[in-house]
Amino acid sequence: MEPVMAVAIGLLYASAIFLMLRRSIVKLVIGLMLLSNAANLLIFTSAGMTRGAPPLIPEGLTAPLGPVADPLPQAVVLTAIVIAFGVLAFAVVLIRRAYEIVKADDLDKMKETDT
Repeated sequence: MEPVMAVAIGLLYASAIFLMLRRSIVKLVIGLMLLSNAANLLIFTSAGMTRGAPPLIPEGLTAPLGPVADPLPQAVVLTAIVIAFGVLAFAVVLIRRAYEIVKADDLDKMKETDT
């Protein structure tokens, strides 16, 4: 499963970089979304794609029984998803305001309005 995920992550990174190099600010934000999703998948995949039980230790034992899932990468990815959503919401508001002022979503036209 890891090789399939590696190819999917590579495709997500490639498409995100391609979109971020476009002149449209909307495509830039879509590329940022794809980039954050690719980073989340990379963290999740690098932690291991094994199925395991919750890391709970039964009473009277010193270690859990059988294979357990590592909760740290899952917590990091969950935090990254929340942060990415906040950045996306800010970017959408920023794009809307910039479009109201400049009347274009072209980054080159936005540069021309600098004084």
